[in-house]
Amino acid sequence: MQIEKNTVVTLTYRVTDSDDNVVDEGAQPLVYLHGGYDGIFPVLEEALHGKAVGDELQLRLEPDDAFGEYDAELVAIEPRNLFPEDIEVGMQFERATENGAEDELYTITDIADGKVVVDGNHPLAGMALNFSCTVAEVRKATADEIAHGHIHGPHGHHH
Repeated sequence: MQIEKNTVVTLTYRVTDSDDNVVDEGAQPLVYLHGGYDGIFPVLEEALHGKAVGDELQLRLEPDDAFGEYDAELVAIEPRNLFPEDIEVGMQFERATENGAEDELYTITDIADGKVVVDGNHPLAGMALNFSCTVAEVRKATADEIAHGHIHGPHGHHH
């Protein structure tokens, strides 16, 4: 069976940066619903279309095809007293907008001199990534998976 719209695709994969440092070893297979459901980067989905079990793919993802360019405007320095006492560098939180809606995920990158530096960029923003994968399985999606726009686990519906 070939990868086409409304198939569930299982990939074994490995991701490295442009210096060939491992970014994601792919310890767990990547499973997604193929056909424009935003379960995988669009450029990768397009390259996989028509492939079958056993096919391999190596693809370089430029920042715009992956996690975007680094945006310095997403870095802010905030007063330390706005945060709980037990924060540490590397912790992440969702920041609420003025109307109360959740915004981007922010990472604490520094704590010093009564200030906290927070960064709203994805940790891989601005990086070109090398994606290597093998198609491990392709199956027709169920009617429920298509209706919901995502795959369901082996024991039914999971959100």
